[in-house]
Amino acid sequence: MNIKGLRMKISIFLILLAAFLVPIQQFAYGNADSDDEPVVYYIPVEQTVERGLEAFMSRSIAMAKEEGATHIILEMDTPGGAVDAAGNIAMIIQETDIPIITFVRNKAISAGAYIALNTDKIIMAPGATMGSAAVIDGAGNAADEKTQSYWLSEMRSAAELNGREPEYALAMADARIDLPELGAPEGELLTLTAQQALEVEYAEAIASNRVEVLDYLGLENAVEHDMEVSFSEQIARFVTHPVVIPILLSIGSLGLVLELYSPGFGVPGLMGISALLLFFFGHMFAGFAGWESIILFIIGFLLIMIEIFIPGFGIFGLLGIGAIIGGMLLASFSTASMIIYIAIALVISAIAAIFIFKYFGNRGPMKKIVHRDSTSTEKGYITNETRKELVGQKGKTLTPLRPSGSAVFNEERLDVVSEGGYIGQGSVIEVVYTAGSRIVVREVKENHSKEE
Repeated sequence: MNIKGLRMKISIFLILLAAFLVPIQQFAYGNADSDDEPVVYYIPVEQTVERGLEAFMSRSIAMAKEEGATHIILEMDTPGGAVDAAGNIAMIIQETDIPIITFVRNKAISAGAYIALNTDKIIMAPGATMGSAAVIDGAGNAADEKTQSYWLSEMRSAAELNGREPEYALAMADARIDLPELGAPEGELLTLTAQQALEVEYAEAIASNRVEVLDYLGLENAVEHDMEVSFSEQIARFVTHPVVIPILLSIGSLGLVLELYSPGFGVPGLMGISALLLFFFGHMFAGFAGWESIILFIIGFLLIMIEIFIPGFGIFGLLGIGAIIGGMLLASFSTASMIIYIAIALVISAIAAIFIFKYFGNRGPMKKIVHRDSTSTEKGYITNETRKELVGQKGKTLTPLRPSGSAVFNEERLDVVSEGGYIGQGSVIEVVYTAGSRIVVREVKENHSKEE
């Protein structure tokens, strides 16, 4: 009887304990339904599309995956940029299993339009535009036919990827396509407004803000996270800009050239090294430069320092410059592009150096760089004493002057030279000019009057 009572008490205790623990478990771990709440990550796609943006987007998408994002929204406002960077970003998007939506807040032009077409959905804000995706070279001219053909095929593939009519994507990059009903007759590139994009099914919706975007996507209760560009990524985006790279390289090379022609280490050298450090570490933050390029840069820097402080025949300087250029090529995302940037920098540096040495070489701090001192008689630099007191004195030649020879003046024998003609031995001469050891004489013609 006691055993049965004990069992009953234990059973009642376990039931009460279970009833007590269930609410605690729910409180501690949350409702199981909370695991079903969508998690949205916002990634800004702003300013110029370049390799720094590619590195940022790669990190952001990887982090969103790790933290369980269910949706990624690209908040886009870009005028376009580098084709190679846009292609790599598109590849990252295509390899991501998480749905990616583009919210065009203002502009999705050129490379931005291409990136947007690779995403699962496009939502545009009122007044936003998308298109005008012709590929141009660094000089602002239309790219060659081969590049144009490649870009058109990429635009077509991006449109077809999510079931969009490819004709409009091609019209964004090819002015030969005639679409006057959309404001793009032959000769003009297509740029869609938000309403036009909705009509041709290039945009799934028009939304003014994030709330409306989430309402359309059915994600009203989503947990939202913002990805922010870190300081190092901001540096990387700045440094990898196609316009900034040749400027940095020009400053770096010009600073080193000026430093090689000035004693010690001063402002030009500091300026050049700072520019090159910014280039290398910016590319390292962007993920393009490895330690091998940094090591080459350090070796080149040390060799240049040796050349500056221990002047030689320029061997250390040339080796240092070669090591730095090798490091640049290893740090580049495109060897061909980097060669062009280096060539531009060398031309700019040469022109600037010539201009500085010609017009500012004798002014201000440039006096320390360009050596303009001279050894003149006025400053006491005399190889031989000038016998000015001899000018006008008369003497007699001891030897014929052809045109040099010897003569005697006041019982002093001197080496002299005639003005150019022959003077015979025993002739009367007069000193007309002296400069150092040089004594120039001429023959004196004596007149003899005859008495009749």
